[in-house]
Amino acid sequence: MVKKTNKTAIGYTSERLVLLQDMILSLLASLLSILLVRWLAEPIPGFTTVVVHSLLFAAAGSLIGMLVSGLHRIVRRYLSYSVVSRILATLLLKETVMILAVLLGWILLPTRTLTVCALAVDTLLTAIAMIYPRFASAVLYREEASLANLSYRRNALIMGTGPDAVRLADQAERIGRYVVLGFLSSDPAMAGRVLRDKMVYTYTSTADIEALHWRLGGIDCILFPKDAGRKNPEINLPESVKQTDGMSGVEHFIKRSFDIVLSAILLIIFSPALLVCAIAIRLEDGDPVIYYQERIGRGGKPFNILKFRSMRKDAEAGGPELYAGEEDPRLTRVGKFLRQHHLDELPQLWNVFRGDMSFIGYRPERQYYIDQIMERNPRYQYLYQIRPGVTSYATLYNGYTDTLEKMLTRLDLDLYYLRNHSLRFDMMVLAKTFFSIIGGKKF
Repeated sequence: MVKKTNKTAIGYTSERLVLLQDMILSLLASLLSILLVRWLAEPIPGFTTVVVHSLLFAAAGSLIGMLVSGLHRIVRRYLSYSVVSRILATLLLKETVMILAVLLGWILLPTRTLTVCALAVDTLLTAIAMIYPRFASAVLYREEASLANLSYRRNALIMGTGPDAVRLADQAERIGRYVVLGFLSSDPAMAGRVLRDKMVYTYTSTADIEALHWRLGGIDCILFPKDAGRKNPEINLPESVKQTDGMSGVEHFIKRSFDIVLSAILLIIFSPALLVCAIAIRLEDGDPVIYYQERIGRGGKPFNILKFRSMRKDAEAGGPELYAGEEDPRLTRVGKFLRQHHLDELPQLWNVFRGDMSFIGYRPERQYYIDQIMERNPRYQYLYQIRPGVTSYATLYNGYTDTLEKMLTRLDLDLYYLRNHSLRFDMMVLAKTFFSIIGGKKF
């Protein structure tokens, strides 16, 4: 009997699902290897029969390999020595079955060279097909676990300002389930006071509570101490302000895989352009060619965003300053050209490949400006649930943000993107961005 595992646990799946996943991937690898050999070789007599026989023996060999090695029993999504050794054992048994089928004449290819080539490619593609999903899943679920606080901790206000309310605030933060934003009182005289480093907010009606929703960036619940005389110690508030990521875990996996593959391909394709841009910058203004700037990304963690340097070396000698458009006097001649054609962003392909960014997301900002944004609208914190992007939905409609007001407008658009986050939405943004650049639109 196949053992079942709790599918809701982060990083786990069922044995049946692991077995089905590996069988499909193994068959796809075998099919691709046969098609590749067919593309490289002369027409193969009875090619359809060769394909069918190859897939049948690939399926038999894969099933035997997985059952013997016990690969399907490792239901936790991770990569370790034990997992790799079982994958190698599965590969060995699969290819042994394939070799026997060739020797017995059940799989016939025109030449010995083509046969060896097909088996070698099949081995390589099968190994990649089995290892990559486990590696990517391990990264994905490790990141999901590190972001658990963003998803499961609740923003709370404590009702009252007495000793019991203060004790409740300490207890709520100690257990780690709540983020205590402050205390709530109906006494106007308490307005603006501070208890245990927490602000006291006053209210006279539900409208005041709704206003606090927006001011504090979302309140999930109000906690009542025992002295409040309530049977229910917690009141949940409507999810009218709190923003959550609309994309599922499977979609995140597909999106990250797409980012890795596409960024790797584009880094190779654009390598001549990267070299030309680097040489042009160095000839005009010397080193450094690449400009590193700390931005805040997923989970509120800082990372260094990469750009071709488009401004003078002393561009921010007087402190952080927003880009003022094409007439910004700090731009070099080469830098102005790079900005006009978005070539200064090309090094961010490496940020995407590394996992600091995605192709589509929200534009990452410096902590200096995030602090100013959050003073006006603390909902910026919800963007930390996803990776920032090379381009964004907000960029299409809000353009370049050179003022705080534009940043606040951009935040509303970014939160709309977050709520509606999906692969379909990302493809729409990517397509519109591509056609906007081709059409010469300035961002």
